Amino acid sequence: MSGVMKRMGMIFRAKANKALDRAEDPRETLDYSYQKQLELLQKVRRGVADVATSRKRLELQLNQLQGQSTKLEDQGRKALALGREDLAREALSRRAALQQQVTDLETQHQTLQGEEEKLTLAAQRLQAKVDAFRTRKETIKATYTAAQAQTRIGEAFSGISEEMGDVGMAIQRAEDKTAQLQARAGAIDELLASGALDDQSGMAKDDIAAELDRISGGTDVELELQRMKAELAGGSPQQAIEGGQTDESQQSRTQHKFDKQ
Repeated sequence: MSGVMKRMGMIFRAKANKALDRAEDPRETLDYSYQKQLELLQKVRRGVADVATSRKRLELQLNQLQGQSTKLEDQGRKALALGREDLAREALSRRAALQQQVTDLETQHQTLQGEEEKLTLAAQRLQAKVDAFRTRKETIKATYTAAQAQTRIGEAFSGISEEMGDVGMAIQRAEDKTAQLQARAGAIDELLASGALDDQSGMAKDDIAAELDRISGGTDVELELQRMKAELAGGSPQQAIEGGQTDESQQSRTQHKFDKQ
């Protein structure tokens, strides 16, 4: 049972991998990777901006503390000049405390400035990498598109593509059905002509009926011709018809005598 499950899992993974290969478009994958790199570059830039903001804030605090330190120093000098040594000592004590804060802020400022420089350099390197990737991506996409178009054109000319194969099969089926219908129609015509099949429409005629119709049609034409000749000669149509019949009878007797001889 365990072996069957392993085999089923392997078959499923193989089919899934094959389906993914058919569905995957390298151009879309490249665009997605480029988008991710742009997002990473944006995060690095935001990090640089945050560090620069913190550094700027420390610089403002340093300027403020240095201003307060300078003020306390001036106040101590004035108090000492007025003979207020106690006030001068207090002013110098406060100035010393401020100087310790200034020293700590300067240390933090140097640290932030170093981090800012590192992040700025990393952002520049990443920007160069993203630019290079974008150029390579567009080159690969253009090459892939050209190869894909060339392959499709070749398949269309050779008829091995899926679309052209379907068209070819449809044409073959149409030709087969046409040939089958033509053969069936020819067979039915032969059977009707031979009398093996009856024409249910009543329009078909046998050979004897067709011959009688032909003779009758020919006689009507001859009579009409004799009538027109009589009208042109000035005689009556009836005389022309009788004359024509007399001529036919005379021709028949002459032919009969000739046959006897």
